[in-house]
Amino acid sequence: MPADHTSNTSHHAHDKGYKQLLSNKRTFLALLKTFVREEWTADLREENLVRVEKSYILQDFTEKEADIVYEMKTGSNNIIFYCLLELQSTVDYLMPFRLLLYMTEIWRNSFNNIPSQEREKKDYRLPAIIPIVLYNGTDNWRAPGQFKEMLAGHNQFGSHLLDFSYILLDINRYQEDDLRNMAGLIASVFLLDRTVRQDDDIITRLRILMNGLRCMHPDDFRQFTVWLKHVLKPRITPALHNQIDSILNEVEPEEVEAMISNIEIALAESHRRAQLEGRLEGKLAVARKLLLRGHTPADIMDLTELTAAQIQELTKELQ
Repeated sequence: MPADHTSNTSHHAHDKGYKQLLSNKRTFLALLKTFVREEWTADLREENLVRVEKSYILQDFTEKEADIVYEMKTGSNNIIFYCLLELQSTVDYLMPFRLLLYMTEIWRNSFNNIPSQEREKKDYRLPAIIPIVLYNGTDNWRAPGQFKEMLAGHNQFGSHLLDFSYILLDINRYQEDDLRNMAGLIASVFLLDRTVRQDDDIITRLRILMNGLRCMHPDDFRQFTVWLKHVLKPRITPALHNQIDSILNEVEPEEVEAMISNIEIALAESHRRAQLEGRLEGKLAVARKLLLRGHTPADIMDLTELTAAQIQELTKELQ
């Protein structure tokens, strides 16, 4: 059955899809260089990126953790800093506080891994941390953009208060034409992810992206199809999940037109099955009421077109 794009299942699928996508160094670097308009991104090289595998789980926020953390080197001074990327499908008004806790844990871990004689030197510095929030929700992002905005009386105490701002990448605020002109893996994913609520929109957008997908590097195209699985599966009946896997596994960029046609067929079949399941559930609900009112199985079969076996099974359930 097609799932609502705003459901928890869909959100988790998107988060998992983005996390898998951006765990690839090449893809993460493309995200920074394409969408983060900062000078320091120009010096970044893939060989200088290291994915931090440690999870920074926060006890204060149950089941929430920093999604993606990279250690990076940049500039002629070979500065090491961290880039923290948090994935969001809903507006979180506590985001600056959450980011602060993540950053504190990263600093604590970095500090504890430095020999005491090194960290006691005059020139010892904690690593810089750049917090980024990737948001793909449909509501406007209204969370505070700076940490000090969460502090009572922050206007009164000025520079004496702790403060930082984060980079917000709000997928649904980018212009569609801009994303189309950017091309590439990340821009294609953002374009496909923009406020897609109906399966027909997915097919329409895939056809818009078709030429770009056909010219995509094979590694990027495989990353795209893996992300696409996470988007499609919550929208279709589980019985067709294997079919989606077979469509998207091992597909090559030059086969993208056939891939889109096969996805369209799978979505249509999912709709058909969902409608049949819905009609059957409606008939079963009517049959339950009739049984409770004392109607005979023969009458119920005549009225609902259910089989004798189905009526018998309902009778057992009610008993």
